[in-house]
Amino acid sequence: MRPGNRQLLISLIVACAMFMQNMDSTIIATALPVIARSLGESPLRLNVAITCYLLSLAVFVPISGWTADRFGARRVFSAAIVVFMLGSIGCGLSWNLPLLVLSRIVQGMGGAMMVPVGRLVLLKTVPRSELVRAMSYVSLPALLGPVTGPPLGGFIATYGSWRWIFFINIPIGLLGIALVNLFIEDFRETGRRPFDFRGFILTGVGLAALAFGFETVGRGAVPATVTIGLLAGGLICIVLYVRYANRVEYPVIDLSLLRIPTYAAATIGGFLFRMGLGALPFLLPLMLQVGFGLSALNSGMLTFASAAGAMTMKIGVNTIIRSLGFRTVLVGNAVISAGFLFVYAFFQPSTPHVVIFVALLAGGFFRSLQMTSINSLGYADVPGPMLSRATSLTSMCQQLSQAVGVATGALLLFIFLALRGETHLTPLDFSLAFVGVGIVGMLSVPFFLRMSPDAGAEVSGRGKFAQS
Repeated sequence: MRPGNRQLLISLIVACAMFMQNMDSTIIATALPVIARSLGESPLRLNVAITCYLLSLAVFVPISGWTADRFGARRVFSAAIVVFMLGSIGCGLSWNLPLLVLSRIVQGMGGAMMVPVGRLVLLKTVPRSELVRAMSYVSLPALLGPVTGPPLGGFIATYGSWRWIFFINIPIGLLGIALVNLFIEDFRETGRRPFDFRGFILTGVGLAALAFGFETVGRGAVPATVTIGLLAGGLICIVLYVRYANRVEYPVIDLSLLRIPTYAAATIGGFLFRMGLGALPFLLPLMLQVGFGLSALNSGMLTFASAAGAMTMKIGVNTIIRSLGFRTVLVGNAVISAGFLFVYAFFQPSTPHVVIFVALLAGGFFRSLQMTSINSLGYADVPGPMLSRATSLTSMCQQLSQAVGVATGALLLFIFLALRGETHLTPLDFSLAFVGVGIVGMLSVPFFLRMSPDAGAEVSGRGKFAQS
C-alpha cells in the first residue's frame, strides 16, 4: 500500500474509534426515558449511567500515555477497543441499573485509552508535514459525536430496541481491531517509566470530582453544597498534584510540556475555546426544544447542520493554514467562531429554519477549522519521546473543558432564571447564555496572539509556501 493511502487509512481508523467514544458520551441521553421504563427506574436515577461513563474517562485518561509506552501502542489500542466493546455488550444486555452502571464504567475505561492512544498512533505514523490533513479527519469525531449522538439515540429507541444503541458498537469495534492489527505498527518507548501511583490517585480523584461537580452545576440534581464540595475537593487534588509533579522525575501527567510555547498555546487557548464549543451541544437542542417548542426530530435535523459544516471544512483546511499560518488562523478564527455564537443569540421562535440551518452550517465549518488547527499545532514541537505524555495531557484537558463548557451553559441559564425570578426558560435566557459562552471562547485569543508568526511552520508547510 502506498504511504499516503496507508496514512489516510490509519487516520480513518483512529477517527472511527474516537467517534465511537465521543458518540457514546451523548447517545444515551435522549433514550433515557425509554431505558428507564424498561429497567423499572426513573429517568433521573438513570442519569447516573451518563455520569459514571464520564467519570471513568476522567480517571483513566491520565495513565493512557504510560500504558502505551509500557505495553505498545497497537496492543493497547486494540485492547481498548475490546474493553469498549465488552462494556457495550454489557450495557446492551443489562437488566437492572447497577449492571448498566458497571458496564458504562467499563466502556469509559476503554474509551479513556482509545482516544489518546489512537492519537499517539497517528502522531507516530504520519509525518508532521501531513499532520494537518490527518487531524482534519481526527477532529471531526469531537464535533460529530455530541451532535449526532442524541438524535441517533432517540431514533433507535423510538423505532427499535434501546439495546441497539450499544450493540451497534460491536461490528465497528470488530472491524477496527482487524484493521489496527493489519496496518498499525506496535510503537513503544524503549526506556520504561515507573508507574506514578500517587499521581494517578491525585489526578483520578481530582478530575472525577471536577467532572462530576461541573456535570451537576445549575441542574438541581444534587444539593448546591454537594456540587461546591466536589469542585473544591477536585481543585484541591489538582493543586496538590501540580505541587507534587514538580518534585518527581516521572509524573503521570507531565506538566513540563507546557514549557513548549506552541503546546502551551494550543492547550490553554484550546481549553478556553472548547469551553464555548462544549456548551453548544447542550444549549442548542435545549433552546430549539424548550425555548422554541420544536420536536426532538426537527431539533436534531437542524443541529445536524453543525456536523455537515464540520465535514465541509476538510476540503480547504490545508490551503487555509498553509496560506495564513497557525497564528493568524487561530486568532482570526476564534473571533469568527465566537461571532457565530453571538449570531445564535439572535435566534427566535419566528426565525426561519433555513436561516438557522445556514448559520449552524457556516459556524460548524469555522469551529471545525479551529479544532483541526489547535490539534495540529499542539504536537508541532513536541519531541518524539514525549508524544505519549502529550496525548494524555491533551485528552485530559479536552475531557475537562467539555464538562466545564456544559456546566458554564447550565450555570448561565440558572443565573438568568434566578435574576428573573422565574422557573421556566424563555428564548431570552438562551440568547444571553449564547452571548456568555461566546465571550468565553474569545478569551482564547490572547493565548494565540502570544505565538510567533511562524509557529508550527513545519506542520503548516508555511515556510515552503512562502518560498514558492
